[in-house]
Amino acid sequence: MIVCPNCNHSNPEGAQSCEACYTPLPSMTNCPNCGSEVQSDATFCGQCGSNLTNASVATEVEPSVATDISSPMPDLMALDPLVQPEPLVASNQTEAMPVPATEVIPQKPIMSPPEPPSKPEPVEAQVAPVVQLEITPPNEIATAKLSSTTQLQQQKARMLHIQTDTLIELPPNLSVLHIGKQNDRIPPDVDVSGFPNSEIVSRVHADIRVEGDTYYIEDVGSANGTYVNNLPLPHGNRHRLRAGDRIALGKGDLVTFLFQIS
Repeated sequence: MIVCPNCNHSNPEGAQSCEACYTPLPSMTNCPNCGSEVQSDATFCGQCGSNLTNASVATEVEPSVATDISSPMPDLMALDPLVQPEPLVASNQTEAMPVPATEVIPQKPIMSPPEPPSKPEPVEAQVAPVVQLEITPPNEIATAKLSSTTQLQQQKARMLHIQTDTLIELPPNLSVLHIGKQNDRIPPDVDVSGFPNSEIVSRVHADIRVEGDTYYIEDVGSANGTYVNNLPLPHGNRHRLRAGDRIALGKGDLVTFLFQIS
């Protein structure tokens, strides 16, 4: 029986196509080892497991070999006679082969081994000299501060009235100097009532404040204003005075002072 590989239908021996699905059936042969029926294109026998490929090759080769043996051998081609080599003639004269010149490589001088380093000589430790600090007692420090304060206070400031060429020394040891004319509220430290055109100056016109060695001038609400170097000084602002500054009390530059310091 031949089993269809497509639908597993059992077909009778010698059938070429399946009776059920009309699929071409494989050709069958017998195993050369056990004689069981196997497909002709099978590689191994399903019963004994023998290799069917080698058997098929042997069956195909044997007839051809037998046929080749029975066939008559072809005539061999006649070969040409061998050529006898000429005998070598030994020459008594030998040519001198040139000897290649050898290159002389200069040898490096043999360096003597370095001498072992000598032991360093012990270095004597240098001891820094002891510096004695002089401690100033507190009393001397206070005295020095007083002397420096005294030097600052000894700095003198003056105001030169340009119209009359009158020099006014500013009172020392005052932190605020009032500039104006005689009044019952704030007496002036710099009275300008005796100068020409003093009517344009207010009774409480401007203040000069001293902070260390620095002098500042500010307007305290005068009627005609205060001018420093021909520029108006706004009320509430202050200007740091330097030597040579031009101070005008009121408009028109009628009451003018030149600030000096020494």
